[in-house]
Amino acid sequence: QVQLVESGGGLVQAGGSLRLSCAASGRTLSSYAMGWFRQAPGKEREFVAAITWSGGSTYYTNSVKGRFTISADSAKNTVYLQMNSLKPEDTAVYYCAAKRREVGGIAPKNTYDYWGQGTQVTVSS
Repeated sequence: QVQLVESGGGLVQAGGSLRLSCAASGRTLSSYAMGWFRQAPGKEREFVAAITWSGGSTYYTNSVKGRFTISADSAKNTVYLQMNSLKPEDTAVYYCAAKRREVGGIAPKNTYDYWGQGTQVTVSS
């Protein structure tokens, strides 16, 4: 089992920045990658970014490329999402997730095995 706890959400004005953290505990060595997803009211949960533990390969959805950066500190079992130049459309609950196996692609949410409880990010215009 892997437990995930997100933190760092909050209210920020458009153009501002936030850094989300996801602390992982449990059998973290069994996971292949960590991802960030978000879900706005009335919308499906969508992929935002992901990083592999081995090699540190990163992946982003097009709408956040150049603005968000995902990183990982393996010594702390923590994954970060640095969000810059935030826009009102970035408003959502952000979830951290762990993917055990390298199958099914990096973006589909149904390929992730463990989820955090989510943290709210609100960007005001």
